[in-house]
Amino acid sequence: MRLARVALIWAALATAICVPIAVAAASPLLAWRGPVYILAGFAGIIALGLMLVQPLLIAGYLPGPSPYRGRRAHHWIGGALVVAMVIHVGGLWITSPPDMIDALLFTSPTPFSPFGVIAMWAIFAVALLAALRRRLGLRTWRIAHMSLAVVIVVGSVVHGMLVEGTMETMSKAALCALVLAAAIKVMADLRVWRKRATSRGREPSATVS
Repeated sequence: MRLARVALIWAALATAICVPIAVAAASPLLAWRGPVYILAGFAGIIALGLMLVQPLLIAGYLPGPSPYRGRRAHHWIGGALVVAMVIHVGGLWITSPPDMIDALLFTSPTPFSPFGVIAMWAIFAVALLAALRRRLGLRTWRIAHMSLAVVIVVGSVVHGMLVEGTMETMSKAALCALVLAAAIKVMADLRVWRKRATSRGREPSATVS
């Protein structure tokens, strides 16, 4: 029974991430896109999928990995998220530099651009803070990381929903809803864990990193 439950959870997670990618891969719009643009687009879709995994890992909701291994996987996936974002932005820059300049300067007429740019800078900021984590202290790191995580999730979800591209509407909406729900659930639970730990006079065992 336990093995079936574990398999079901991982299968559901894989489905939530892979179905939007598969549907986007079958989009007829790809016929008019170059390989660099396609790579950039799918890097963005993969990044959105990784955002679903991150909170589930750090909160220990995924069966299998120990808390230590879950944190290590969280770190590595965070690095993969940065790489995906670099590929996404870099590919779009190669295919259309003027549009990317407008987006980075917040002068683009497209409504989805500012949300994507803000989420991008928040992702880079988390990566920078992770490198300086030992100097910041645990409390400062947690506050900064949680705050930036909110910006990343909200910005990415709004950006993704406003973009009209290769992603199919229903599968995209489902993935965005899951990313948002997972983030809200984990942040709410972590607040409860911290309050309980504080009331007992000790440091919370749940670590956001």
